[in-house]
Amino acid sequence: MTTGDDIKTSAKALAAVLAGMKAGVAFTGAGISTECGIPDFRSPGGLWSRNRPIDYQTFRASPQMRAEAWRRRFALEPALGGAKPGRGHRALAALLAQRRLQAIITQNIDGLHQASGVEEEQLVELHGNSTYASCLDCGQRYELDWVRARFEEGQGRAPDCASCTGPVKSATISFGQPMPAAAMARAGALSGACDVFLVLGSSLVVWPAAGFPLQAKRAGATLVIVNREPTELDDLADLVIHADIGDVFEAALAG
Repeated sequence: MTTGDDIKTSAKALAAVLAGMKAGVAFTGAGISTECGIPDFRSPGGLWSRNRPIDYQTFRASPQMRAEAWRRRFALEPALGGAKPGRGHRALAALLAQRRLQAIITQNIDGLHQASGVEEEQLVELHGNSTYASCLDCGQRYELDWVRARFEEGQGRAPDCASCTGPVKSATISFGQPMPAAAMARAGALSGACDVFLVLGSSLVVWPAAGFPLQAKRAGATLVIVNREPTELDDLADLVIHADIGDVFEAALAG
């Protein structure tokens, strides 16, 4: 294992891995989006330290908590809606275009990978997407403008589905909600077949998603972790870089 905190040294080591990568997979967490102004939900002072997360069953059962969930989502809109892809997002999009990277598995819900030019078929969203909503009963998709208009017309009441009157929720995976089976299966298949597995900006504490780096490593992939703070899998990785994702990838791809 190589650990590097110096940007030049770390970038050189990362560049060497990327140069030999033919079928890489990236796994991204909140750390890739913090330079874009997206809040890190789990860190001290983050959203979850100020607001207890609303679990799936509570959302379904309580109109009041559905309203609170939408109030919180719209309060985040200045940060989420105005965010642009950062250097890490753009670097991964470039690696995909070069066909050195075959897909991105993401824990993020901000839609910034798509905004960087990543096609839907190149992306696996494990925790859903907060940029639109859907009915929990019939699956009808709704854009956030539709939800906001009815939320405001109802003076803070969460809207129901126009087709079946079911509860409308942001298209994210909440605590207690089943993980998306198709996304999990595809992420597992990608992890088991890649030659390099890049972990970018994830603390690797959320399971079962954190199991994919382990799966890749056990299948013979080179495991690279780029995260500001140590993770529980650092000791298993072939390259660990504790530094800013944008700084490291910008330097690694420049040469």
